Amino acid sequence: MLVIRRDLVDAMVAHARRDHPDEACGVIAGPDGSDRPERLIEMINAERSPTFYRFDSGEQLKVWRGMDEADEEPVVIYHSHTATEAYPSRTDVSYASEPHAHYVLVSTRDPETHELRSYRILDGVVTEEPVQIVESYMFAHTGADEVPDQG
Repeated sequence: MLVIRRDLVDAMVAHARRDHPDEACGVIAGPDGSDRPERLIEMINAERSPTFYRFDSGEQLKVWRGMDEADEEPVVIYHSHTATEAYPSRTDVSYASEPHAHYVLVSTRDPETHELRSYRILDGVVTEEPVQIVESYMFAHTGADEVPDQG
């Protein structure tokens, strides 16, 4: 399950809407081993295409080095689909190379609403996972607003 703050979801959707009709892409970094997305990094779609995305290789190297230096990892790798549902294409699956990442797709095909779904992609196998949107990680696992998480 992907647990993610609402402000990060709102930022991904805003990025996707802003780059529409081209696909938007980016990463949400989090502390190594935490599985907690914290820092959204919008990236350039080097293809500038409505049907395909690819990180700019120079920018990707810089972003990944920055995460390494900060003891972070890519917890979420996201991109948008502008005319189809939020489901990974064959190309998306072939490019998925981070075994611990959540692959989030935002569909902006409907101008009034968006569709956001998350997947694990490992060895070419796509598995959809639930997404829990929370206001704060402090209370994400207790189910109650006034009871902080332990540990």
